[in-house]
Amino acid sequence: MAVHENSVRKLPFSLEAEQSVLGSILIDPEKIGDVATVVSTDDFYLEEHREIFSAMQKLFLQSKDIDPVMLSEELVKEGVYDIDKSKAYIRTLAEIVPSSSNIKEYASIVKDKSLLRSLISVCSDVSESAYAAQDDASVLIDSAGGQIYSLAQNKQQSDFSHIRDVIVETYAHLNALAENRDDTKGMPTGFSGLDNVLIGMGKGDLVLIGARPGMGKTAFALNIAANVAGKTGKQVCIFSLEMPKQQLVLRMLSSEAMVESNKLRSGILSQDDWTKLAKASDYLAKCDIYIDDTSSITVTGMKAKLRKMKNLGLVVVDYLQLMNSDKKIENRVLEVGDISRNMKLMAKDLGVPVICCAQLSRGPESRTSKKPMLSDLRDSGAIEQDAESVLFLYRETYYDDGTKKEPADENQAEVIVAKNRHGGLDNVPLGWFGQFTKFSTIERREES
Repeated sequence: MAVHENSVRKLPFSLEAEQSVLGSILIDPEKIGDVATVVSTDDFYLEEHREIFSAMQKLFLQSKDIDPVMLSEELVKEGVYDIDKSKAYIRTLAEIVPSSSNIKEYASIVKDKSLLRSLISVCSDVSESAYAAQDDASVLIDSAGGQIYSLAQNKQQSDFSHIRDVIVETYAHLNALAENRDDTKGMPTGFSGLDNVLIGMGKGDLVLIGARPGMGKTAFALNIAANVAGKTGKQVCIFSLEMPKQQLVLRMLSSEAMVESNKLRSGILSQDDWTKLAKASDYLAKCDIYIDDTSSITVTGMKAKLRKMKNLGLVVVDYLQLMNSDKKIENRVLEVGDISRNMKLMAKDLGVPVICCAQLSRGPESRTSKKPMLSDLRDSGAIEQDAESVLFLYRETYYDDGTKKEPADENQAEVIVAKNRHGGLDNVPLGWFGQFTKFSTIERREES
């Protein structure tokens, strides 16, 4: 009987690379910090090597010397080797590499082999699921794509991460931040007052912008998108479920060129307007902004398109209540909750902030104070729960019926930071130029 070819295949690993990583740390213990963010204990194929690397991490965290004597004692204590075998193998590791200068290259090989083993495991699981035929093909394809995408982003799937691995990675991260403090800040919105409160938008954050219709939430989201694309050089993807892409671009041109939007709609433009539009068009064309105006798109559809982007920095979705769930859920509250959770998972998987616009209920209209609150989020309280930040737009002139003795300033707006997991809450003043669909920063005056 013929032996199936898979049964004689060996899982990929490099004995030399694993030994070289461990040997490099032995001859230069400080190098463990260089590989802490490249490999983890589980990336080593041989059990002995996993135990040795784990012992090295333990010594490092205890601020003890990682030398042959201390390492041997630790391994014997853990029951990995007896004293003679421990000393012999550690001596072999220390002699196997002449220099630790290539430790990052060795670690990359170890990581690469680990990813190949994970890919084999994922493909095996996908194959088993396909043979079982218990789910729809589209569900299996999305699941397979998600797992492979995670591997491509070096987010290897594992059961658990030992806290020791995470602490070592955190140490390396803190050292990097100490050298470059700008890395502590999230993605800036371009509005300095808001950034001071949010401390930027963090990787994997779901940021909700809520407002009543016509308050300017689309304009605000587009302003942020243009700011991010222009200042960071990152790709910004906009999903417009309500507005066709041409109309969206007209708004962006109006805002950037400071040409009144009604002129763009009518086509009645002066020579000065054309000059401003040419300059704005040139600037926006150089920005890496991508627009998708597919109506009723699902989170699965979004993820499939976003995975193709190589330098993604921000995702904007306008707006939440127009989306459909991947599941058939008759209860709209539960459906919006499912969409919200999947949006949060998408932000986390992609490792970029996701801005999602949301429609508010009519709650503010029935109150004396028209300023929105978290309870005004329509359809589901899950939106509030899933988002790292909830921002509400408010303009007093929106509710001005002309009966007030002192009418509100039509160029005054504010963004209410109603939820902020990374900092405090505040009301941030903004300038609003409705004819240009543009918000602007207003510098606050310090109170004496």
